[in-house]
Amino acid sequence: MQKIINSPKKQKELNFLIIVSVLILALLVISPEATANSNPEFSGSPEMGSVSEQAHTKNQEETGDSEDILTSYEKPETLQKISQYINMIYTAGGIGAVALFLLAYLRTTSGDSGLAKNPVGNSLRYLNPLKILKTEGSEKTDQEKLEARKLRFLTAVPVLSITLAELLIFSGRMGAAVWIHICTLIALSLSNIVLKDPEIHKIYQAFMLLPILRLINLSMPIFYDTTLYTFIFIYGPLAIPVVVIVLHQRDSLEQMGITLKHVVPYMFLSVPLGFVIGLGEYLTIKTGYLIPDLTFTNMFKLIIVMVFFVGLIEELIFRSILQTRLKNALGMWEALLITSFMFGLMHSGYGTIQEILYTGFVGFIMGLAFYKTKSLPFIAVLHGFVNVFLFGILPHQLSLWPGF
Repeated sequence: MQKIINSPKKQKELNFLIIVSVLILALLVISPEATANSNPEFSGSPEMGSVSEQAHTKNQEETGDSEDILTSYEKPETLQKISQYINMIYTAGGIGAVALFLLAYLRTTSGDSGLAKNPVGNSLRYLNPLKILKTEGSEKTDQEKLEARKLRFLTAVPVLSITLAELLIFSGRMGAAVWIHICTLIALSLSNIVLKDPEIHKIYQAFMLLPILRLINLSMPIFYDTTLYTFIFIYGPLAIPVVVIVLHQRDSLEQMGITLKHVVPYMFLSVPLGFVIGLGEYLTIKTGYLIPDLTFTNMFKLIIVMVFFVGLIEELIFRSILQTRLKNALGMWEALLITSFMFGLMHSGYGTIQEILYTGFVGFIMGLAFYKTKSLPFIAVLHGFVNVFLFGILPHQLSLWPGF
């Protein structure tokens, strides 16, 4: 296992980069117009939003309501000016808030944050050897229990915060959810001001990726008629903070599951497993398709995007980083339950509790498979082919059958 380096300078550089990313995302998504016009079905899930928006537009064209909807968003000149001033105030407020957080962080971490001495350990020198052994053993046991409770409590804080934001998205309150995700991201990035435990820092760095995933998804507009290319603009930028955190935490390749061991049988196994899981999810939410037909060119594009962008990046976040970090701190089963819960919750934008429960179950299966195989390529390809069947093959084939 490689040696983990956590110098104050590297921690400061990482937090500065995260804060800058928060500022950029805040300027994109905290605007009142952006949050007011957000469609929860469109923005809620990185694997479903654009399909819902495309279906919504298609329904408008079929019913002839597009002109009425467009005119309903037109504003008088006075209201437009007021809206512009409000946007300017929100932008200035976002910049000022982030600047104040950054200033407070730099002032707090400028001094020497040495570790406190252990007064109990110093006083033990004056006791006899037998009492020293008994006291040290008792103190060690109590200290370990206290540290375990503290670790679980501090882990529950970002879990509850992200859960609240995603439940707000599930209920359609997009604006409040955006603010909670932004505040959560800022709080996690500045947590090392008051928390000095390196293990907590690594856990919080892993949890930072979930609000970043959601905020990038919410701030990404549609550029193409076919929404397949939107995934490149979502998961491409998302790869930057993922790589930064991976390099900072310096876990070994084996811990992250980056290995070619048994890769050939895993690749063959991922296709039928992807079909079974994808079929179950399709029957749960009845998705639309991302490609117009099943030609070789369209299928090749779909596989590339779903495996190397969606599958790889999401599995790096949830399995290689978050699950691995929680396993090292809390144990395998707690890590598996928390990670699968968060994985299901991040699909709240579909708007159905069945999808959250199903994807949570799928996350548990993938997490268990990752723990047993230690193979990121297997899990990433499996995840990718679930989406290939879900958004490509099954919508085209099953739509021809009665009842589908």
